[in-house]
Amino acid sequence: MRTDHIRNRRPSLHLIAVMAVCAALAACAGGNNDLQKWVAEVKARPAPPLTPLPVMQQFETFEYAAQNLRDPFSEEFNGANSSGPRPDPGRRKQTLEQFPLDSLNMVGTIGLGAGAVALVMAPDKVTYRVRPGVYLGQSDGRVTAVYEDRVELIELVPDGAGGWLERPATIALEDN
Repeated sequence: MRTDHIRNRRPSLHLIAVMAVCAALAACAGGNNDLQKWVAEVKARPAPPLTPLPVMQQFETFEYAAQNLRDPFSEEFNGANSSGPRPDPGRRKQTLEQFPLDSLNMVGTIGLGAGAVALVMAPDKVTYRVRPGVYLGQSDGRVTAVYEDRVELIELVPDGAGGWLERPATIALEDN
């Protein structure tokens, strides 16, 4: 008997919930007059003025008229066809050419006269034998003579106009 009483109550709870939702919807329907008035007022206001567009600068046109002049990047202009000393691009680099000339130190010689061989220490702390014709330094330096107190060589340096200049250089024996 008790269960019948609970079953009869359930529909009344559903009915109350439906009525509450209907009442809430009815309350919302009538209160938008002030909102419509505010929207109409905002639409009636004049729009703010737009900022003017920036003035575009007029650039003067330039016509390139140097087509008939010689090309500064051509082989002829940069001195590649000139005679004179130049590095051999096909020559295989030697071990001592990876070091700057001022980082190489002469530490002694072996032999005397024309058969003298210089002992040159590189920054990697390895001592190399150097004789005339050997290349060293980063400027294509070729050893021309070995003496008891120095090694003489000729370096090839760019002259700034596309050619090459020979520059004498010396590595002197270290005084320790």
